[in-house]
Amino acid sequence: MIEVKKALVPDGPPSDVERIKRESDYLRGTLVETMADPLTAGIPDDDNRLMKFHGSYLQDDRDVRNERQRQKLEPAYQFMIRVRAPGGVATPEQWLAMDDIAQKYGNGTLKLTTRQAFQMHGVLKWNMKKTIQAIDAVLMDTLAACGDVNRNVMCNPNPYQSEIHEEVYEWSKELSEYLSPRTRAYHEIWLDEEKVAGTPDAEEVEPMYGPLYLPRKFKIGIAVPPSNDVDVFSQDLGFIAVVEDGKLVGFNVAVGGGMGMTHGDKNTYPQLAKVIGFCTPDQMVEVAEKVITIQRDYGNRSVRKNARFKYTVDRLGLDFIKEELHSRLGWELQEARVYHFDHNGDRYGWVEGSNGKWHFTLFVQNGRVTDLKDYPLMTGLREIAKVHTGDFRLTPNQNLVIANVAGEKKAEITGLIEKYGLTDGKHYSALRRNSMACVALPTCGLAMAESERYLPELLDKIDQIVEESGLHEEEITIRMSGCPNGCSRPALGEIAFIGKAPGKYNMYLGASFSGDRLNKLYKENIGEAEILAVLQELLPRYAKEREDGEHFGDYVIRAGIVQPAYDGLEFHA
Repeated sequence: MIEVKKALVPDGPPSDVERIKRESDYLRGTLVETMADPLTAGIPDDDNRLMKFHGSYLQDDRDVRNERQRQKLEPAYQFMIRVRAPGGVATPEQWLAMDDIAQKYGNGTLKLTTRQAFQMHGVLKWNMKKTIQAIDAVLMDTLAACGDVNRNVMCNPNPYQSEIHEEVYEWSKELSEYLSPRTRAYHEIWLDEEKVAGTPDAEEVEPMYGPLYLPRKFKIGIAVPPSNDVDVFSQDLGFIAVVEDGKLVGFNVAVGGGMGMTHGDKNTYPQLAKVIGFCTPDQMVEVAEKVITIQRDYGNRSVRKNARFKYTVDRLGLDFIKEELHSRLGWELQEARVYHFDHNGDRYGWVEGSNGKWHFTLFVQNGRVTDLKDYPLMTGLREIAKVHTGDFRLTPNQNLVIANVAGEKKAEITGLIEKYGLTDGKHYSALRRNSMACVALPTCGLAMAESERYLPELLDKIDQIVEESGLHEEEITIRMSGCPNGCSRPALGEIAFIGKAPGKYNMYLGASFSGDRLNKLYKENIGEAEILAVLQELLPRYAKEREDGEHFGDYVIRAGIVQPAYDGLEFHA
């Protein structure tokens, strides 16, 4: 029996979400009745909270919200559905299914998320069950893609080290499966599984999570140096692969990262995970489980803004976390091993893996897969999926790898890439190739400003400055988020914008290109004109004054433009 030191648990009444979970009968709530109600396209707030555990959010089209209010109509309700893909890997059959479901039930597009998952928008209430059943038919699910549980497990899709990737990917799948909720609510509500009479006790239903699950969401990522494309230090729990003599010997363990914050609340901040030791591959799942139970028992269930694991780590201290972890494991982590990251971007175009297979990394601007008038991306990928015998890998940077292409298939795949004009993005500036944006408006209810729809337009103007400064091939990470929740991991952008109000953003500078330093606030509440004026000054300065191999984020620190932040407690300083 685990002894919880009650004095170390935050005091205060439980948040309303804790009540909803407690009364939900292990995530069932009244979802069956709610989804059958034909009188409204929406659902009550309590059930919407529970829907997150089932991988979906109720949203409405904010572009038409005011007009519908004038017409005395309810909002244009629709659901966003997130489909888990551990490690970002999907078969061609699964890709075709996602495409088909998006056309039948969604808005005809797919979003490749920064957590290597699929996201569909525009699903109506009446089509939710059919959508989830169609996803299940190709052995995918939406369970725990959202909610106060472990989310989609990320892993490095590096096409160079094919055997290492395969091994790491298998561990990401095992973690994802092991850490999934055990309640049968998802299967009963969406897949018509019969409910077994009698309710088992809490330990049998959720042996790890318990009846209240976690205080907030929990994120895990696995990185394979020298690439930190999963932004491993942004994760609640990060595993850094240690490869010696070409073999995976284990993982360094990092705890307490996270990107979200609240404008104006200095008690909230982005944070970097800290490395606390090393484990062997066969110890990885047990380490993850015990870390999650520490957050389950000591996380803040009263104030959700301070409920993420990063705040638990900062409040209790790394020494306590390590001691508690070792106590729960019954053994101790080894000393951390040496590792080195030098980049976090994708490597575009054709690459031959160490297994003799080929991989083509495609640039997908902001992860949106759709057909444009002059760029039939969705159609091209559909045709490739029909003949592809390898797999697809969703990258943490919202791009796509057509992976494990057999030598005899390469010419055929190349022909389809050329036929549909699909691009590796190499004609774009390196800045654009290293850009990311969250969805934001019109569907995200939290968005304060545009992001996905606006960043490409802003980049058109920034690219002019880039070209004039001779920086076309200089890799700089630039990220935009419509709100401070940080879905595009903006606190790790060398240049970043976080929405404050329509057309207004806070501008941040100074993160490291390898993802191990946060940025800092440079300008507050500025619009496009001021953004361009700042970059018109800084980018030419960087071009003239940089040292050999110096990244933009390092330059602005060295030049004293912003101060470095290696800890979230320095973020607001």
